[in-house]
Amino acid sequence: MTRKQLIEIWVGVFVLMGVIALAVVAFKVSNFQGLQERSSYQVHALFDNIGGLKERAPVKLSGVVVGRVNAIEVDPDTYQAKVTMSIFDDYDKLSIDTSASILTSGLLGDQYIGLNVGADDLYLQQGDRIELVQSAIVLEDLIGQFMTKFAESGD
Repeated sequence: MTRKQLIEIWVGVFVLMGVIALAVVAFKVSNFQGLQERSSYQVHALFDNIGGLKERAPVKLSGVVVGRVNAIEVDPDTYQAKVTMSIFDDYDKLSIDTSASILTSGLLGDQYIGLNVGADDLYLQQGDRIELVQSAIVLEDLIGQFMTKFAESGD
């Protein structure tokens, strides 16, 4: 093998490793979970406002991902946003009075659902509904409230 062919082979290997690294980063950034199927159970919650919550958003407990958002739809009876979540079976001891809040990662980051465990002896099961919820805080509403209070306080 000549020196030129050897260099071309090494350049090809280097380019291939770069393409593989970019693919791995793209899958990590997009929260791709296709190869990591975990057994889980589904629960849902009704929110007045979900803000920018998206499907596949994480469901966290004390900062640890314990599930994912499966579906978001409008409940035909209450006209609230119905969020269906898959909770990993490892976390099957969440009490029935667990609360769910829509939170934001950082100041302008992605939104996720944060769970706070209650103290009841009964546990959430497949198909249960989380009753205690806190909707997303809409930044525009907060700014509007601030401007109203500021204007009412006088000059």
